[in-house]
Amino acid sequence: MDKRKKKKQSSLKREKVLSGRLEALLAAVCRGEARAIGQVISLVEDNEPEADELMKRVYFCRQEAVVVGITGAPGTGKSTLVDQLVEKFREEKIPVGVIAVDPSSPFTGGAILGDRIRMMRHSSDEGVFIRSMATRGYLGGLAKATGEAIAILEAAGKKYIFVETVGVGQDEVDIVRHSDLVAVVLTPQAGDEIQAFKAGVMEIGDLFVLNKADLPEAERAERQLRSMLELTGSGDSLPPVVKTVATKGEGVDQLKATIKALIEQRDKSLAYSRKKKLAGWLLREIIREKFVSLLSEVVEPEEFNSLVEKIMTGKIDPYTAAEIVYKKITGRK
Repeated sequence: MDKRKKKKQSSLKREKVLSGRLEALLAAVCRGEARAIGQVISLVEDNEPEADELMKRVYFCRQEAVVVGITGAPGTGKSTLVDQLVEKFREEKIPVGVIAVDPSSPFTGGAILGDRIRMMRHSSDEGVFIRSMATRGYLGGLAKATGEAIAILEAAGKKYIFVETVGVGQDEVDIVRHSDLVAVVLTPQAGDEIQAFKAGVMEIGDLFVLNKADLPEAERAERQLRSMLELTGSGDSLPPVVKTVATKGEGVDQLKATIKALIEQRDKSLAYSRKKKLAGWLLREIIREKFVSLLSEVVEPEEFNSLVEKIMTGKIDPYTAAEIVYKKITGRK
């Protein structure tokens, strides 16, 4: 037997073993096993070679789930609210997933706030899966693999998935494409901030939560918020405002009821439109990843660095440099 044939047989054997391992891992995910869910999310997050094969299988194993985005400035109590919401949904035995998108460590790229630190009391509940994910500098306030993690939790049978984002800013509105409903969390101290909010930020909210509502400024902040929503909204379809004190569990029952009511009332065509936009975005992201991977295979680091040096010394502009790389990858002249 020649070397090429042996090499091919060895490769096929490895693929068979790998395929068997992936199938076993996927089966464990579909049974809702926390360890398997965590392993698959890690494979995707770290861009491991087998991640794509796993996600191909995961995509067709997904079950119907409601994805709720929880966003707002740091310090508004988002994590405490999510913790309380998990408790309320678990009282009905509803399987829940939580993805907490954390700032990245500038040194390791990992999430500064580790898994389960915020919500340790739920860690022993088999019906709850909690995961922190690092943004790793990704624009939009969402981890790059957030969409894949949501799909994995859908495959695991989680019926409500809460995605808590780093914060809300003028451009950090990517949570909309991932969610069926977005709750924007504010506090009474944010009175001046409410006035400064751009319309785009206000428009991402299907629901507004005024947390820490036991503070003296709460009534004034609520009036400001409702006035702002009237200015940016459209008549009868203004988003609801729910007041909470998350640390005491106050208003959380109403918040849960409001979330469920909004999901029941949602326009099916609008939900389909959101899913379609997400599918298009995901396709573009996958193509972009493949292109970047191909770039590293076709263009040597020395050649790439040489182009960068030429840009820095003014010998070439970035657009022409990009055209050189593009032509090399595509084989065009």
